[in-house]
Amino acid sequence: MNAPEFNLDGLLMNAVETDPNGVIGVDTIFRFRQSEAFVHAEYSGGKIHQGYLVGIISGSKFQFRYCQLELDGTLNGGESNCELERVDDLIRIVEHFEWESRPGGGRNVIQQLERIVDGGIEES
Repeated sequence: MNAPEFNLDGLLMNAVETDPNGVIGVDTIFRFRQSEAFVHAEYSGGKIHQGYLVGIISGSKFQFRYCQLELDGTLNGGESNCELERVDDLIRIVEHFEWESRPGGGRNVIQQLERIVDGGIEES
């Protein structure tokens, strides 16, 4: 496994572009943790009551599986293959997702908001 070029640990992110077939939105906040190449995150907001993802970063590639409970009580999940990039000193995830719990897939772009520092929040 290649050493990760990106460190998501402590980052807060939200969707800046969403696919019509997706559920996340600008109000969905992701809270990331990373140890070496292993990544997990919790997310909520917008149409999402609570969501979780777990995955692996290799170089600038990020692969993860996700499950989420939506506000209407629907439980969905799937798999995503992503590219990581830097735009104006912010980390961006270009996500290509495929639902496993329902038909379809699509593309979202999730971008860094802020970094958690010693229990507080530091602006990016």
